[in-house]
Amino acid sequence: MPGTHVVLLRGINVGRAKRISMAELRTFVESLGYTDVRTLLNSGNVVLTRRGKGPRDPGPAIEKGLADSVGVSARVVALTAAELAAVVAENSLLDVAVDPARLLVAVLLDAADRAKVVPLTKKEWGDEALALGTHAAYIWCANGILESKILGTLDKALGGGITSRNWSTVTKLLALVDSPG
Repeated sequence: MPGTHVVLLRGINVGRAKRISMAELRTFVESLGYTDVRTLLNSGNVVLTRRGKGPRDPGPAIEKGLADSVGVSARVVALTAAELAAVVAENSLLDVAVDPARLLVAVLLDAADRAKVVPLTKKEWGDEALALGTHAAYIWCANGILESKILGTLDKALGGGITSRNWSTVTKLLALVDSPG
């Protein structure tokens, strides 16, 4: 859908100081001029449409606005509908991952960070696996997310420059993008 973006907020519901209800988040995003604003789950997943109003890239505006007007600090990354579709299409770990809850999609907050991930894809990870697409890294956490060596290494290499969602959430976001607002 042209003009549609998926916005992922990192750390929005972590700790008392960073809480905002999804209803408040929808209202806030609408106040920036976006339409068809929908949220998924209670973890900072927003689908919105830009119809001439609002900045082209909603990420910086939402990040700054949350800090300035709501007092919530969160890292924000926005993907266009086409970029999200590419993230789903580029996942090369679907033949390895047997549990969508343990298959993470780590969306890069800065496209330049992709180069930092390339060396990690060449490393042997035992039962785990790491693959890289254009906008995201894919992490198969065979022994669970909390036990993942890749996730911690990746987050450290990028200085916190990722936000991740499990495969189930990513595919639900794509379905939400494709459904009428």
